[in-house]
Amino acid sequence: MTRKLRWGVIGCAGIAVGAVIPGIQQSETGEVVAIASREISKAEETAAKLNIPKAYGSYEEILLDKDIDAIYIPLPNHLHMEWSIRAIEAGKHVLCEKPIALNAEQAQRMVDASRAAGVHLAEAFMYRNHPRYERVKEIIASGEIGEVRGMHSVFTFNNAGDSSNVRYRKEWGGGSIYDVGVYPISAARMILGSEPEAVTVHALISPEHDNVDMMASGILEFPGNIALTFDCGMWAAFRNTIEVLGTEGRIEIPEAFVGNPDFLVYTNDGKREEKQPTLNQYSLQADEFALTVWGETSGKFAPEDAIANMKVVDACLTSAYSRTRVLL
Repeated sequence: MTRKLRWGVIGCAGIAVGAVIPGIQQSETGEVVAIASREISKAEETAAKLNIPKAYGSYEEILLDKDIDAIYIPLPNHLHMEWSIRAIEAGKHVLCEKPIALNAEQAQRMVDASRAAGVHLAEAFMYRNHPRYERVKEIIASGEIGEVRGMHSVFTFNNAGDSSNVRYRKEWGGGSIYDVGVYPISAARMILGSEPEAVTVHALISPEHDNVDMMASGILEFPGNIALTFDCGMWAAFRNTIEVLGTEGRIEIPEAFVGNPDFLVYTNDGKREEKQPTLNQYSLQADEFALTVWGETSGKFAPEDAIANMKVVDACLTSAYSRTRVLL
């Protein structure tokens, strides 16, 4: 493909440098033409490392670049809304890291701005673009595992020793629900194809980490008496799995968000491994974004999906800090 969507990146976060920028560069549709940091030396160093043509010493400058079609935003969570809207108002399409905002009200403002400007806005859930999830939904729809009775999903890692990390700044949108809990939440909504009606979450609130939730366990009540049980954490051993339980079998995804894409299907006939292609999920994300911008696909997830996801996140945080069941 010769046509390219020209990307600018605001910030030199680890996820950008280590995954998203290389993913765009390896995609069929994208090229990264500029990167910005509040420190020009950092921008120049990152640009040289990743072969990016232009470096800017401010976020404002990159938005003035007429050679940029889309902006990727990997900034700390509390800056997502501000810089997404500023990029949108500059006429740029925006891919914003998850969580897209601090709450559903902010997400709504971002979507409204994108609709008014006629540009595309997407939340960066890279895992959703891998075709294995279409296969998972296909198996469920076929009835092979019977009626779905429930889901269980986890995403945990241990980074608690890095006390200066932005994940441990409460006012900046720190905490495990924002950082990794959004994955099981979004996955359940995607796989079940519905929105939860109530949530209950218990969390480990850590004073030594600015009172953010370092671990959270919860239940999301979906229509049809189906529930997602999940846990997420930044002070626990690494794992990232999904299990979909049916009346006649189950689907087990051992590495649901990062890692090996293969998964297992258990039925009364035994165990079957579903081999999946090893694909760069960040490249798939970039290609899906570009094709949506160009009108070649309607997009798997409308911007409004981000609002719906944030409504659930809001309820989870309210439940965790108040220790109550929250209706949606």
